[in-house]
Order: sequence, then C-alpha cells, then structure tokens
Amino acid sequence: MTTLVARPDRVRLAGQRQQAMVTAHQRLMILMLLFIAAIIVIGGRTLALGIFGDDRAAQHNGAGLIPVRADIVDRNGIPLARTIDAYSVRVVPSRVMNDPRRLAAELAAIFPDDTADSFYAKITGKRPALLRRRALPDQVAAVNALGEIGFEFPREKERLYPQHTLAAHVLGFTGADGHGVIGMENALDARLSDAALRGEPAMLSIDSRVQATLESELYTAMINLEAQGAAGIILDVESGEVLAMASLPVFNPNKLNAGSNAARKNAVTYNLYELGSTFKPLTIGKAMDVGVVTSMSRRYDATQPLKVGRFSLRDSHNMGRWLNVPETLIHSSNVVTAQIADEMGQAPMERLFRDLGFDERPKIELSERAFPLWPRSWGRLTTMTTSYGHGIAVTPLHLASAYAALVNGGIWRPATLVKTERGSQPEGHRVFSEATSARMRQLLRLIVVEGTGKKADAPGFRVGGKTGSAEKPSGGGYARHSVVSTFVSAFPMDNPRYVVLAMIDEPKGNAYSSGQRTAGWTAAPVVRNVVMRAGPMLGVIPDAGRDVDLSDLTPLLWKAKGED
Repeated sequence: MTTLVARPDRVRLAGQRQQAMVTAHQRLMILMLLFIAAIIVIGGRTLALGIFGDDRAAQHNGAGLIPVRADIVDRNGIPLARTIDAYSVRVVPSRVMNDPRRLAAELAAIFPDDTADSFYAKITGKRPALLRRRALPDQVAAVNALGEIGFEFPREKERLYPQHTLAAHVLGFTGADGHGVIGMENALDARLSDAALRGEPAMLSIDSRVQATLESELYTAMINLEAQGAAGIILDVESGEVLAMASLPVFNPNKLNAGSNAARKNAVTYNLYELGSTFKPLTIGKAMDVGVVTSMSRRYDATQPLKVGRFSLRDSHNMGRWLNVPETLIHSSNVVTAQIADEMGQAPMERLFRDLGFDERPKIELSERAFPLWPRSWGRLTTMTTSYGHGIAVTPLHLASAYAALVNGGIWRPATLVKTERGSQPEGHRVFSEATSARMRQLLRLIVVEGTGKKADAPGFRVGGKTGSAEKPSGGGYARHSVVSTFVSAFPMDNPRYVVLAMIDEPKGNAYSSGQRTAGWTAAPVVRNVVMRAGPMLGVIPDAGRDVDLSDLTPLLWKAKGED
C-alpha cells in the first residue's frame, strides 16, 4: 500500500500579499533608477569625450583623437604628411618553426622590393629583427597566412607621406624618435609636436598640383637630355611664397635607404652654382639706378674680346659690332655687360649682391641652406666677371628671390614655405627703383620675343626671362664639357605674379635638344611647358590679345638687310 503525501498550497493572508507587492514594486523602481543612472553616466561620458576629447586623449593616450604629430598639408588642404597607426612585421629567430629558406622566399614574394637573402639573414640571426616597417594591411595578412609563430605584428606610430616622392625635399622626413630630420619636418618640428597645436595641420605654401607639374617637366627634360640632375622653383613675386620647389633626382621619404643619401640634397637651397648670364639683367638694372645706363640706345664696342690685364673676356657668340643695352641682353654679351660693370665700379656691384642676399645663406625656413662662394677680393676683374655670373656661386633660390625683386617693383623679400595671409608678407627692402623694375620687365620680355629665350615663350602668358649657361669650375679653371643651364623667368610680364626657374645640371647635346646644351635649348622649353600647364592652376589665364608694350625698344634692334 502506497501512501501519498501532498504539499498544501501556501496560504497568504491579505496583508502579506499586499506587503509582497509593495516590495516587488520597490525593487523594480530601484532597478529602473539604476538603469537611468547608467544611461546618464554613459551619455555624460560620451558628451565629455565629444567636447573635451582632444585634451583628454592627449593626457591619457597620444594616439587618441588628436595625432601625436600634426599633419602637413599643402595650401589647398591636400595631405602631404600624417601620422598613422601602422603594422610592422618582426621575427623572433628562436621561435621560428618552419624552414628559413622557404620563409625567406615567401617574404620576398610579398615584399618584392627586398631580397630573399636579406630576409634569410634576419630570420636566422641571433636577435629579433624588424622585417618590414609600415607594412600594408594585405601584406600583413599575407605574412600571417604563412602560419609562422616566429613572426610578430607590432603596431606603432608611423609618419606617412601619401604623395610618395612629391615635394620630398620640401617635406623631409622624421627619425626613429618621431622628430624631423630635414625639410619642413625639421623646420616645423616644435609646432608639429606641440600638444596645443598638433590638432590643426600645418599648411605649407606649396600647391601640390603645381609641384607635380614642375617635377614632371623637369624629370622629362632630365631624362631626355641625359642630365645628372635638375632643379626648379616657382615663387610668388609679392609674398615670397614658394608654390613649388623641386630637386632631382628624388627620394621616397616612406622608404629611406642608404642608396638615397645623395638624392636627399636639395639642389634649390643647398647646391651652389655659377649661374652665368642670368646675372646680366641684375647688373643692367643696378647700372640704371646709379646713372651709368641712362639711354637704351647708347652703343658699346662688342667687336672683339675685352682685355683686362692678362685675361681676355669673350662672348660665346661674337656679334662683330657695337651693341646697345637691349641687344646686349638679347644676344647675352659678356663683353658689354663687363664694360657697364667696369664703368659702375666695385662698390655698386658689391652693394647690389649684398642687398640681394648673395653674401649669406638663402632666406627660407629650411635648415639645408648653403653659404655662397663669395669673392675673396673685389678687384676690377672680379667686378667685371661677377656682372655676368662668373666668380660668384649662389643657390637657385638666391637667384629666384633676386628676380622677384627685379620685376615686382624693386622690393626684395625672403622666400617662405609657409602659407601666408594676403597682405601679411614681410616689408622687405628696396633694391631697384620702380622705374628700373618697369624697364626691366620690358627687357626681359624682349629677350623671350627676340633673343635667346624664344623657346620659353608660352602663348598668351607674356613670359619674360634670361638664359644662363655656365661651365662648372674644375681644377682651378672651368670644365668645358660640364654645363649648368638655367632659365629664370617671370609671368605675366605686364603684371608679374610668379617667378619660374628651371635648371638642368650637365645636359647632353643630343637629338632632343638639336645637339645644343645651352639654356635656350634645354631649360627654356621646361619653363614654357610649366607655365602653360601650371599658369591656369595659379589663376593666370592666357590672353593672346595682351602683351608688354615694347614699341620704344624694338626700333633699337639692328636687323640684317632683307630681314623683316
């Protein structure tokens, strides 16, 4: 017989049931209050991050909402340098499980710019080694897919240059400590590292579109002319802002190696050159201001070399006749320019070069600036030879800033790679009178229309400028087969806005240049192409109906019989 025991239902009195309902209600209310409080805390934290995120991130984590180093951008906001979270690939040799030879071959396939032997040496080394810095995500995934536990993928802050080699000499690069080594990375290091400022990008004066144009045209000329190198600059004649600065060959700041050391030298600010006949307009301008040249029609004897002691000063192309000032510049006469300088004397010539900064490093933010080769003494011969660019060596930037003063009304201002607000440029100082500057604009335009600069003429842009082809100094003399060809110009010459300088280092006289090495055939065409491509980007629209008034100068030019 089985006995069943049944549990009776719990009996609640009316008061107990009411008390239980009250307790449950209280617990529910507490839960609701806790939930609401959590929402308030989370919302408040989110709001705080939104308002104060930059400062708090900077305090607690440099990789927060603001970068550990400010971005660098061009004048239009295009990124040129920024700090990113990047992956590296590292190997710990003691933990490697697979065949090192096979791993090295697979790594070389993933990173084809390095060799299997190089990877093998690191994989079999005694210490952990870095296989790759700043590896791309797909490269990291490919290495990870190899399944080797000896590989690690640490994340670190990396300085990235998204435009690769563009403006490399302007930007420079950072070192292992994250600070700038050369270029504007070095010049602006304090500003880029300042916690209070690094949330805002540093804006350069460079226009990346114009920079790419200048680099492209210089590179094409350098390759076609089989030259050692090339350099160029585009400068705002009023503000001194550098719109483009190029030095070739280039280097990639994203991937530095020992082989790129020589290419890191900025030819525009650090290399010194005797820039030859490009100095002649500067000399003529000074002669006008001191009253030595008072008439464009006065003629000087250019029928034979000019003897100074045991030296003879010659023209590369002897015209065999007397020349006036416009003809002197058109035909680039050393003999006449030297006569004019001799008539001026040493003091005005030396004063001119000092006023143009030729006795000191070029004025710009970069630390990579060379000190000019200044004459040891200023005797009569030095005065005469420096007048046409021999016996004194400066950087291309020195020359570009001098031409800006020559055409902008006579005011010299330092160059800058930082974007400036309109009207905030430095005062500068006067080097040429306004009247002389106006006359020089005519003469520079005449050189392009009638003289050695014809191949620089860009239709509708009213280019004016001067050629300069100088032999390189060598062994106490000059190397006849080593020429530096330079064309320095401004446009539009009726109201100059920009100086454009192009220099080709040791061009070969080949089919591309019709066998010629001089600037009129090598550097002048580069300027024409740059102006035609970059002019509209800079707001200069070609106008074939406008030009500089040369009506008082062209009648002074001698023409052979039967020549129109």
